[in-house]
Amino acid sequence: MRKPRKAGGGSQRHGEQPSPDTGPGSPSQASPYHLFGDADEVTRFRASLLSWYDQAKRDLPWRRRAAGELDPDRRAYSVWVSEIMLQQTQVATVIGYYTRWMQKWPALQDLAGASLEEVNQLWAGLGYYSRGRRLQEGARKVVEELGGHVPRTAAMLQKLLPGVGRYTAGAIASIAFGQVTGVVDGNVTRVLCRVRAIGADPGSPMVTQHLWSLAQHLVDPARPGDFNQAAMELGATVCTPRGPLCPECPVRGFCQAQKRVEKEQTAASGRLLGSPEQEKMLEVEECAPRRAGSCPLCLSPSEPWRQDLGVANFPRQPARKAPREQRAAVCVLQQPGPETGRFLLVQRPSSGLLAGLWEFPSVPAEGTEYVQRRALVKALQTWVGGPLPLRSLRCLGEVVHVFSHIRQTYVVYSLALKEQPQGLPPSGARWVSQAEFQEAAVSTAMKKVLRLFEGQPSGHRKASKSPQDPATLGPGPGPSHQHRQLTLNAFFKPTSAS
Repeated sequence: MRKPRKAGGGSQRHGEQPSPDTGPGSPSQASPYHLFGDADEVTRFRASLLSWYDQAKRDLPWRRRAAGELDPDRRAYSVWVSEIMLQQTQVATVIGYYTRWMQKWPALQDLAGASLEEVNQLWAGLGYYSRGRRLQEGARKVVEELGGHVPRTAAMLQKLLPGVGRYTAGAIASIAFGQVTGVVDGNVTRVLCRVRAIGADPGSPMVTQHLWSLAQHLVDPARPGDFNQAAMELGATVCTPRGPLCPECPVRGFCQAQKRVEKEQTAASGRLLGSPEQEKMLEVEECAPRRAGSCPLCLSPSEPWRQDLGVANFPRQPARKAPREQRAAVCVLQQPGPETGRFLLVQRPSSGLLAGLWEFPSVPAEGTEYVQRRALVKALQTWVGGPLPLRSLRCLGEVVHVFSHIRQTYVVYSLALKEQPQGLPPSGARWVSQAEFQEAAVSTAMKKVLRLFEGQPSGHRKASKSPQDPATLGPGPGPSHQHRQLTLNAFFKPTSAS
């Protein structure tokens, strides 16, 4: 349905929807330049967009499913799943996940009866894992508290269902139930900002309110679901962030951004030719408050027009905040066995980042390398419950994975046990084969860690004798010590002077 929604667009889905005709930035308060002139213009805009959508829309599994589903609750569920999966995720990625999800849980009742482990397992690799958990929580609420019926209006959807914000509620209500309600996601934001030449930060409260008001004003009362999907489709395939395909745009004739581009080009030509008449063309159909420097929807006077951007001058995005840097030491711990044997996985807490997923044992990478390794060894002995062949602990390198707000660096170690561990692993830990690892609910970051491990020649997974290797922190190496299991205290005991 669309490309990943940016952080600014995503934040617009939460909070109460303001009245479409009140408050600053609403149609009754904004400059006419940023509005649609009359009912006839709105009608023609709707017709142009829907006609294009009927001919050019992509064939996507959630669209086919919703169009062919007669039961309103199953139809709403099919839309709900797609909208949650599409948050911050590419359409091409979602298609496979959506197909597998609907095959496994074709109805709300099926999902409500699943375990969180099953949900995380199917969601693994899709990212933003809290989405899957909240989707299942919502399904259980519908089945257990709402009699199996999905709320019919955007307001009730947002109020009653966990993880359903303003945008998702509007999408479900309009597509599944035909409610005449507009929606604003990242793609719609871009379309509306260009069509009405809104250059201010789309994440600001005033611009956000104006965009929702515009969306509500434009939505087609006869085909609200199709209209909303058409606006999103236009932003995803034609009115793209970079390199928009303006000649193919069905609403180009309504686009104030395109008119501004043409005027700027004419003015630039006039300046080159020294023609004041051509320069004056900029004064036609302009935003009057902008000329006075007081329009909150226009580009800031401090942001000059960029000829190279064209319509992509609208909207101007604020500089992104750099993700927070985090580091962790992680160990691929192996049992002996055929090929790579089995790996130890531990489960993350039930809340927070990557909640409930499985990962290789890890600790925050703080302090010196000595401190990091000591902390990692303590954690490993807690999970294994016995001595470890610590001379075999080897650093393999680093893996970087960027989450939405965190740049996570994993310092990757490997350690191969000499003997099978005694007894069962403690609660929250399990040993898995390589095939089981690939099917487990593990994050993409952990798959990167395993790929780094697998890329090491087998000889390189043995003990390192570098000065920074933990083996050098224990008793001096020798033939009688080479394969000895060491306790933690012995491992970190300072080497005695010779």
